[in-house]
Amino acid sequence: MRPGQAERRTHDYVRHGSTSLFAALEVKSGRVVSDFHARHRSVEFRKFLDRIEAAVPNGLDVHLILDNYGTHKTPLIYRWLTRHPRFHVHFTPTNASWLNLVERWFAALTEKQIRRGVDRSTRELEQAIRHHIETTNARPKPFVWTKTADEILACVARFCKRISDSGHWCRSN
Repeated sequence: MRPGQAERRTHDYVRHGSTSLFAALEVKSGRVVSDFHARHRSVEFRKFLDRIEAAVPNGLDVHLILDNYGTHKTPLIYRWLTRHPRFHVHFTPTNASWLNLVERWFAALTEKQIRRGVDRSTRELEQAIRHHIETTNARPKPFVWTKTADEILACVARFCKRISDSGHWCRSN
């Protein structure tokens, strides 16, 4: 890489497996609770909810901001949530996961750890991610929005105006 040159992936990039990373971001501190699973089903998500339950001190309410993925809406999860009234669930609108701050954390993880990694196995990938999480949690910092809501909405409006004549559909309000 050189200054001004975009980072690229080579033609011979080989993927050596994948993993499901569940992560919960404590907004106030920036600390992350995480869990790895081979699959991404409601059974694994329920185990992750148990992990959050154990990590968050009793007496504190837990607000989960989730996307509309089917894993989060199964009878197994509804039953678990019913038995744990301190958990409050909020779903982001469809195609609006960017509203979920943990998605920004996932983007930072990708930029700083995964994209430049040369992991040769799922185990190596998980070890690298665990190391990144441990480093982050050693000195956590909360995410701070650098733009106001009005600035963000104005940016979205400019983008919609720019593409409105391109044949793409964009709702501006």
